[in-house]
Amino acid sequence: MTKKIRYRPHHFLCSIGWQGMGYSKDFSLNMDSIVDGTLRAPGGDSTIIEVVKYTDDLCSPCPHRREKLCEKQEVIEKLDNAHSKKLGLKIGKNITWGDAKKLIRKKVVPTDLNKICEGCQWLEYGVCAKALGKLIQESDD
Repeated sequence: MTKKIRYRPHHFLCSIGWQGMGYSKDFSLNMDSIVDGTLRAPGGDSTIIEVVKYTDDLCSPCPHRREKLCEKQEVIEKLDNAHSKKLGLKIGKNITWGDAKKLIRKKVVPTDLNKICEGCQWLEYGVCAKALGKLIQESDD
């Protein structure tokens, strides 16, 4: 049985754009393990993700984590709210990674990132927009 991963709403798109840039070495290793080692690995599309309101499995080693919150909580809540609205994600929902990617392809275009990811320090690098464009070009087999 596949282990369930817990994600805040904005982490779905973070996982699409993940290119190794992180807040710390431990954070990056954890992201690599979850994104590259699970979601992008063979069979990763069947991974179940539970949408959560507070810190999640990606947040575990983050230096900004403060128990179940983030020291940048205001910015994070804004990101989560924008992503939840755009993707129609509800707290407590379970979705496979494959279905999440289909949802993202259907509902988000690269220019949307300027609005829904406003305040994200990684937005300026353009890696998420590039990765999202590539995902959109993939077929829904």
